[in-house]
Amino acid sequence: MTSPPGSLDWPAPDEGTRLSEADLRMPRTPGVIRRFWARHPRLTDSLIAIGYWLGAIGLTLLTAAVPRSEVTPKPIPMVIAGLVVLTIAAGALLFRRSRPWIPVFAAWAGTLAAAPLIGFSDLALIPIAVYGLAIYRSARAAWIAYAASVPISTIAYLLSSPTDNTDTGIVGMTLDGGVPAAVFLLIVVLVAINIGNRRRYVTALIDRAARLEREREQLARLAALDERSRIAREMHDIVSHSLTVMVTLAEGSAAIAPEDAERARDGMRRVAETGRSALTDMRRMLGVLNENEVAELAPQPGVVDLHELVEGFRTAGLPVRFVSRGQEPGDPALQLAVYRIVQESLTNVLKHALGPADVEVDVRFRRGSTSIVVTDDGAPSTEPIGTGGHGTVGMRERVAVYGGTLESAPCPTRGWRLAATLNHDRSGDA
Repeated sequence: MTSPPGSLDWPAPDEGTRLSEADLRMPRTPGVIRRFWARHPRLTDSLIAIGYWLGAIGLTLLTAAVPRSEVTPKPIPMVIAGLVVLTIAAGALLFRRSRPWIPVFAAWAGTLAAAPLIGFSDLALIPIAVYGLAIYRSARAAWIAYAASVPISTIAYLLSSPTDNTDTGIVGMTLDGGVPAAVFLLIVVLVAINIGNRRRYVTALIDRAARLEREREQLARLAALDERSRIAREMHDIVSHSLTVMVTLAEGSAAIAPEDAERARDGMRRVAETGRSALTDMRRMLGVLNENEVAELAPQPGVVDLHELVEGFRTAGLPVRFVSRGQEPGDPALQLAVYRIVQESLTNVLKHALGPADVEVDVRFRRGSTSIVVTDDGAPSTEPIGTGGHGTVGMRERVAVYGGTLESAPCPTRGWRLAATLNHDRSGDA
């Protein structure tokens, strides 16, 4: 994620304001220098390795150049060999981020190998390596490395100091060299663990914020797809119903125009009214999709509009008998589903049934469910409504929302029967 400039003043949750996309981004790391080192990790590791190497080389050459009466000077080949060992160990520090155990093993081996060659114990190499292990691996790994580093540092101190030149013996030398190294390394480990834990915590927060932002975008896309699907179903119901009624009315008006001009004019006026109503509904649905337009608000049709719906089909020439029983539910979504199922069923009858003499719509409201049965006695259709189409798919999706069933099949003798059940309350039936 990109980090924009800005402060950490987040809006309070009770202010009623929504967080913008910029507010959801993580703030930048404070400080120009810290941001520079964070952007150039390779340069940082290289400078650490070069700095240690220069210090080790300088201290080794200084020790070899300054004679001490109590210590026998090391031969030049041994000093050169010690410098080579320290150079290899310094090069291993370049892997302190990607492979943090490599610098630790190299530090252990380099310290043990260089101590007898250069005449002193290097106290910086192991702490630098263990520090990187605590930062870039884990606290557990750092404590394991600490437990192994203490005896290794003590052994390196013993190897760098001949026992014949001291009065304290092995035990005294162990205490003199091991205790200070253990204390110093303990301080380094504690500081590194604290910094490493805080770094891992911040990294986890950033990863979680990025994951939440991705999930939010995915949920927004899914919600948009679901809304588009819902609008597509509504548009299909509006267009299919309105065009079917308009075509039927227009054909009927054209057929009776020579004998009954007045009825033909009434039919055409009904066509115009149906068209205007369809256009109004389409503008309202399209206004939801257009962010620059304010959609005209209107209530969705419900059970109370079924009588008007049936009357419209009667005007179109469909002999519909409508029966409604029981107490209608108060859920607007359920009422819309009932309305659309009845509308689509009658539209299919008007489109596909050949010469129906009786069409019955039976809607029964119970305490736990609502049943819709639409039957007609039209001639067998060559394109059954159950074979597919957006209308049947839309009805099945509406029924599936309420865990119901939808059956569409020919009647035993003549016509078609559609039965839908919507389970809106499973507490029990009346």
